Amino acid sequence: MTIAMSVAEAKATLSERIRDVEKGEQIVITRHGKSVAALVSPEDLEHLKRLRAAGPQGGLASLAGGWEGSDELVGAIEASPRGGRRATPNLD
Repeated sequence: MTIAMSVAEAKATLSERIRDVEKGEQIVITRHGKSVAALVSPEDLEHLKRLRAAGPQGGLASLAGGWEGSDELVGAIEASPRGGRRATPNLD
């Protein structure tokens, strides 16, 4: 679940918000109604870093990893033949 709150509220209740994050919550901090920051778990931050490092062209192989046995999945994806676009059947 995501909780949104102002910078002032987050500042006044920081210890409580950290406990919320430890319980799995995500806190979005707003300024003048616009999202400006977030409090997330270290695991969520690592996942975000991996997504950013993969970039828009990274594909599934770049996201796989970080769990037991994922090396096998990465190898299978990288070894699979990739072709061009699939033929689109004529529906007329």
